[in-house]
Formats: sequence, C-alpha cells, structure tokens
Amino acid sequence: MNTGNQSNRSLRIVRLANFVAPASGGLRTALRELGKGYKAAGHEPVLVIPGERFADRETEQGRVITLPGPLLPGTGGYRVLADRRRVSRLLEELAPDRLEVSDRTTLRWTGKWARRARVPAVMVSHETADGVLRTWGLPDGAARRAADALNVRTAHTYARVVCTTEFAEREFVRIGARNVVRAPLGVDLVRRHPALRDPEVRARHARGDETLLVMCSRLSVEKRPGTALDALEVLRRRGRRAVLVVAGDGPLRARLEQRARERALPVTFLGHVSDRGLLGALQASADVALAPGPAETFGLAALEAMACGTPVVASASSALPEVIGSAGAVAADHGESFADAVDLLLRRPRRYRREAARGRAECFGWNAAVDAFLAAHDAAAAVRPFVPGGAA
Repeated sequence: MNTGNQSNRSLRIVRLANFVAPASGGLRTALRELGKGYKAAGHEPVLVIPGERFADRETEQGRVITLPGPLLPGTGGYRVLADRRRVSRLLEELAPDRLEVSDRTTLRWTGKWARRARVPAVMVSHETADGVLRTWGLPDGAARRAADALNVRTAHTYARVVCTTEFAEREFVRIGARNVVRAPLGVDLVRRHPALRDPEVRARHARGDETLLVMCSRLSVEKRPGTALDALEVLRRRGRRAVLVVAGDGPLRARLEQRARERALPVTFLGHVSDRGLLGALQASADVALAPGPAETFGLAALEAMACGTPVVASASSALPEVIGSAGAVAADHGESFADAVDLLLRRPRRYRREAARGRAECFGWNAAVDAFLAAHDAAAAVRPFVPGGAA
C-alpha cells in the first residue's frame, strides 16, 4: 500500500464483518456510519455480512450483501461467513480497490486473498485479543501469549491494522508491529443530545428520590453485565435508593434475570430497544450509565450516553478511561468499585456532570472518524460543509 499519496479517485471499498448483531450493537453502528461517510466522500462502499438468507440491497451506507451463515451456538444470534469459497468468489466478482475486515479470527484468511489479488487490505481491531481471551477464562499469561501469536500473524497478513484507541494499539506495539494506525470511532452528536431527557421516561423507571442507572450492552460473557447487578446490590446495601434499567439482549439474559429475582434487585430488562429515540431518551434521563466490559476498545454505547449528558462509569481494564476522560469515572472489575465510582459521580452537581459528559462526547464526531479511516485506506476524504455536531 502506498502510504505517502492519497488516491483522489473513487474507490470500491469492500468491507467484511462477522459477529454483527441482528438488530443493533456497536459494530453494526460503526459499519453503518463509516459506510455512510465513505459514500458521502464519493467512494463505493460494499458491506458483506452473514445472515439467515442471501440478500443484496442498496442502503444509506452503500451496497449491503448478506450471505447465508451458520449461527454460533451460545452467542445469542451471531452468525459467521463460514463458506470461504463463496466469499472468495464474491470478492473476485466485486474486484475491490480496498478491503476492510472487521473480524480478527474467522476472517483472517482474507488477508492472504488480498495479497494474492494485490488489493490493499486493513484489519480493524474492534477488541483486544488478550482481553477477550481473559474474559473467557484464560489465565493472564496464557492469554497474552496466545494474543501475541495471533497478532503477529494478523500484522504480517494485512497492509495495515486500524486501532480505534491507544489502548487497542498497545498489544500490537508490544509485538513490534509497524503497520498500525489510529482511527477513532464517533458518535451521532445530532441525534444524541441532553435535550432528549424526558421526565415521563424517567418516571416510568424510577421515583423522584431514586438514582436511575442504565446499562446498554449485549448480555454476553465478554461484556461482564453481572458487574452492573453487583454494583446495584452494593449501592442499595449502603442505603442509596438505586434502580437499574438494562437495554440489550444476549445469552446471559435469563441468568441475569434469575439473579435479580433471587437477590430482590430492582432491575428492568428491556431487551433489544429498536426505537432509537426511546433509547436516547432513556440514556439522557439516567443519572449514570454503566459500562462494565473489560475488553472494550472504544465503547460506542457509553459515548452515546455521554452525548446525551449522562456520565459513565467504565471498567478500568478497558479503553474507556481513554475515551471518557475526566467526564466519567473508572472502576475495577467488581461491584464494590463500580458502586464507589457511582457515588463519586453523584457527588458532583448534576449540571456540571451533564455538561462535562456532553463536552467530552463532542470530541468524537463521525466526520473525523470517517476521515481517519479513509486515510488508513489512502483514500481521499470528503470535502464537506460544516455540520453542527457532525465533526470533532
């Protein structure tokens, strides 16, 4: 890949992704917003994802092709592009100018395809390999060794590795990779704002003297959603009248609901919230948002909450301390520490903490994210009029 000269011509940027939640999720949001940005910049984005059946349609983010992919047991709906021959044939038909891959495991073979086809390819690191391995129970030393071996092969196979934060970049710096570039993700600063705060939505979930906590997360092992329930239990034991609303679904939902019943915890499980306006109102109406996932390399849901004026308590083991800055609080990966961080935030005046959260979110607009990703592809960025809330 020529790293010194950006292409001014229109490029067909083919993007491959696995583990895309059927209806929502941070990866789906990132793919959509980046595709819209590539299209606005005059390029031709094509997204290939797994699904229940074949589909090929034009959308606001460009062309989206769905290939039949098997369900992964125990993941709550994730599918993968398992048919290599079919994916290879599709790539040959599409003849991409650039390839962008958002799966570091089952799609890593596409880097070799790109080398043979002489197509510049980037791998986007949406999670740390050692972080995910640790959440699945691998000891620290073994997780680090396995991650290093995986990352060496990834860095060698792809022209570039894109990391969204310094946190995500560290595991590649550790192995001496020289083809890593930084490109942050973003948040919709127009559709997510503090004015979405809705007294009716708040009253639906919490009384006037109660603290409303919200967690917007996939309910799966790597997200550690149980930490939020543990924090709620600690807060109530300390005498704080707190309630928790969980927006999201996943394989751990039944277990978490059972835990809440057994411990008599006031938790409302909403499941997947398809109404984006309602989700924004919930985020804006909460007092604190919880982001307990220790392997997060960016944290789009947390950033959305901050754009709505709600401060976030995040895992100190994740990239979120880098993202939320002093506008939020960080905690060790257990309930006591998360409860301490909630108390710390609530001691700040409400107006101050809401303004600080919004101000920090305004550092992350999607326009800047799109430009950074296009730079990683050596593709020309868009020349846009200023859009309030759209750029960092």
